[in-house]
Amino acid sequence: MNFYVLTLFPEMIQQGLGTSITGRALEKGTISLEAVNIRDYAENKHHKVDDYPYGGGAGMVMQAAPVYGAYEAVKENMASPPRVVYLTPQGQVFHQKMAEELAREENLVFLCGHYEGIDERVLEEIVTDYVSIGDYVLTGGELPAMVMIDAISRMVPGVLSNEESARTESFSDNLLEHPQYSRPEVWRGKNVPQVLLSGHHANIERWRREQSLLRTAVRRPDLLETAVLSEKDKKYLHEMWRKD
Repeated sequence: MNFYVLTLFPEMIQQGLGTSITGRALEKGTISLEAVNIRDYAENKHHKVDDYPYGGGAGMVMQAAPVYGAYEAVKENMASPPRVVYLTPQGQVFHQKMAEELAREENLVFLCGHYEGIDERVLEEIVTDYVSIGDYVLTGGELPAMVMIDAISRMVPGVLSNEESARTESFSDNLLEHPQYSRPEVWRGKNVPQVLLSGHHANIERWRREQSLLRTAVRRPDLLETAVLSEKDKKYLHEMWRKD
């Protein structure tokens, strides 16, 4: 899996993704990451990449030519045009299923905007996906790009040391993850649930599933609309709602 990030701040991308799970995956070669400085493709000696917007208004707009030059340089050695993700509040909100889908790509390009945005003409020319990580405004697209790359990388075979953890964590069935506990058995008067100490694997799995269902119903009930639920799950939720 090859990630390319078109950015004004390549060091931010490299430092942010060079540690923890993504850092280890980069060292092993399971994924690759190239942060491309858009300024390197500016057509002036000062590497200026922005200008005033036509029609007036506050702020500056990133010009089309440097962005297109960076994209062309990245695409040059690819067999086919890659998917290009533009990080923008106007895009579709990122979610786990999208991460799983994008993880199947060989190459992914992320375009990070700044200022008041990027000249629309180059977006029309190269962007395939408009994606947001939430309904709020950030300084640029670097943080959203890192969020997406982290989530997508976890779906790439070989990135996680225990691939089962990718399938059982939050959102795998569109449900939140169950509570987790570790030593000591008692902390500040709070006990680890007895079922987790029983060694009875079937009971433990049932408890975890029920806790996942309950946590989702309380904290993110919207997820239940598209969650993968068995008849046993539905019965448990129905009984819990009746108790309330």
